[in-house]
Formats: sequence, C-alpha cells, structure tokens
Amino acid sequence: MKAVIYNGPRDVKVAKVPDAKIEKPTDAVVRMTTTNICGSDLHMYEGRTSFEKGRVLGHENLGQVVEVGPGVDRIKKGDWVCLPFNIGCGFCENCERGLTGYCLTCNPGTAGAAYGFAEMGPYEGGQAELLRVPYADFNCLSLPDDAEEKQDDYVMLSDIFPTGWHATELAGLLPGETVAIYGAGPVGLMAAHSAMIKGAARVFVVDAHDDRLDLAKQLGAIPVDMRRCDPVEEILSHTNGLGTDRGCECVGYQCCDRHGREANAYTMNSVVASTKATGGIGVVGVFIPQDPGAKDALAKEGKMAFDFGAFWFKGQQIRTGQANVKAYNRRLRDLIQVGKATPSKIISHRLSLDDAPDAYKHFDKRDAGWTKVVLKPAA
Repeated sequence: MKAVIYNGPRDVKVAKVPDAKIEKPTDAVVRMTTTNICGSDLHMYEGRTSFEKGRVLGHENLGQVVEVGPGVDRIKKGDWVCLPFNIGCGFCENCERGLTGYCLTCNPGTAGAAYGFAEMGPYEGGQAELLRVPYADFNCLSLPDDAEEKQDDYVMLSDIFPTGWHATELAGLLPGETVAIYGAGPVGLMAAHSAMIKGAARVFVVDAHDDRLDLAKQLGAIPVDMRRCDPVEEILSHTNGLGTDRGCECVGYQCCDRHGREANAYTMNSVVASTKATGGIGVVGVFIPQDPGAKDALAKEGKMAFDFGAFWFKGQQIRTGQANVKAYNRRLRDLIQVGKATPSKIISHRLSLDDAPDAYKHFDKRDAGWTKVVLKPAA
C-alpha cells in the first residue's frame, strides 16, 4: 500500500509499505478515505522527537471497514468509522474510568497509545491506504448514513474537535462566561468553535497569522493579533481589567513570543496573566518531558520559567493533558449530524496522498492559507 513515511527531519515521502493486516482477532482493517496532517505531526516532521525513520505518520483517520478479525462483534465490513487518535483497550483501569488517552495495555510501560506517533507504541499511522485498528469494537466510532458526504466534518472527531472541546472542559467553561484561547491553529479554532457551541459570552483568540485570525472571526470569536498589541493588555482592556473567566492554551512547547522567537513559557504565562483571579485554565498544547532541539537550557529538559507566583496568588486552577477522545466523540458526532457543529470550516486544502510531502512543507512553514490539510488516500 502507499503511505506517508518519516524519512528524517523535514523529510517525508510517499512509499510502498506492506499492507496493514489483521494481527489479532480483535483487529479491523480500515480503507482510509480521509486523513489529516496535524500540528502534532510537525513535532516529528521537524525532528523534535524520537520518531523512527520508516514509520507511517497520521493519527487523524476516517474510512470504511474492509476486514474484521474473528473476535470483532460490533463492527462490520462496510461500516464507515472514525478512529480516535488515542488507542484504548477498553478494559484496563484507566479505560474503564473513561481515560482512554492513558490506556495501560496498548503501550506497555507507559500510559497512552496512538497511531503513528513518537513514544506512543508501535502502531502505524493512517496517512496510508489502509490502517490496522486494534480493539476495533472499542475504538471504532460508527458513523451515520451521511458519513461519506460529511467525512470532512466527521474526520475532525479523530482529534482536533474533541481536543478543542477538551480544552474548554479542562478550563471549566460554563455558558455565559468569557474565555481567552491562545493559538488559532486547528485545535485552538476548534476550542473557539466548542466555546461558541457551549454558549460562551465572549471568546478571544490570540494568534499572529492573518488567515487563522480570520477563521477565528468567522467562528464568532474576537481575534487578538499579538503582532500589533500585547494580548494580555488587550484582553484585560475588554474585561474591565479583571481578565476572562477561563483560559485555554492550545499551542504547546513550540510557542513563540510577540517577536516570533520560540519561548516555551510565553503562552502559559500569558494565559495566567489574562485569566481572572480564581479562574480556570485548560492546557491541551503539547508539552514534552525533553526537547533536545530547543535552544533554551530549561526547555531542553522540558521545563520552563513559569510564573507560579502570579498563578498561586490569583488562586487559579490548571488542568492539562491530551483529550480522552471517546469521552466526547459520540456527542460531538451527533452535533455534526444535525448541523450544529461544522468543524470542516477550517479546512484549507484537500489533497491526494501523493501531495503530502509538499503539504507538510507548507503547513510547517505556516504559509498563508495553509490552516488545515486533509489528505484523500482513496482519491
């Protein structure tokens, strides 16, 4: 089968690899029809992780089941399914608690497994023609009759829509509250979309790219251009100096300051400063234990100069971590089906699998107009 494989820093290629196949009775094989390039893929693309050469990328996956193992009961050949990026067994302590992003079975020795991702187990990604799905009955989200025509919406259930929703959940957002979202990448935009669906009174979105800020405005948010103002001061000026009720960090360890310099503490300190006393903060941007590629000594060790004094003095709460996709994906699927959520609004490019290497280059450079890339392996 054709697949997008990692060939080294800033080097991916489309190559022939062995077909995905049933390896255990509980597996299914899915023909990929839509798979996305995620901002998290760029960590590996840039060589900032331990991802091995030759592995298949891609953890935002949707397609049609073509084969099931003898131990699969619920999922049938021909079903349209979306796969959560985090792989769960369904029976370990964490999965039983709904914490499927921290499965204790699928990646022995640590908590959490995923498709085509560094340190998240041996599972190949879905930027390919076929994908093996472990524990298929548990991991496959069955899609309704409009799956094929709405697959550009439903594929967002694999990661960015639940992750954006998770950011607002971690922050504790309630209807009628205000929230500031740092980062207008795909996850930040989905956090804004989620906040609007939840009935937030005002949603501020901070970024430094015109196309992303335009999309935030289209979603009903108030764009804050950090190139032209201090985002904290701007948000405080709109909230009587108090700050927002909630804050969401949707960038992660490669965030930059107002001058475009990488500074891993910038967004965290900013969200503390722009969130009111006793407010809640949700952090879904990826922060990692080690970052050897960083220029800053603290950042190399996965640490930062965090303004803990201000955080403590304001009595705020911070909750962090990757989304447990299965905690949200069924309800979010139903919002898409009835037209109350349309996450495909942020898609800028729909490309063939062969176009992936060029797409990675443009997306990595944050080139104008490259907001969300969807690949079509079956095209």
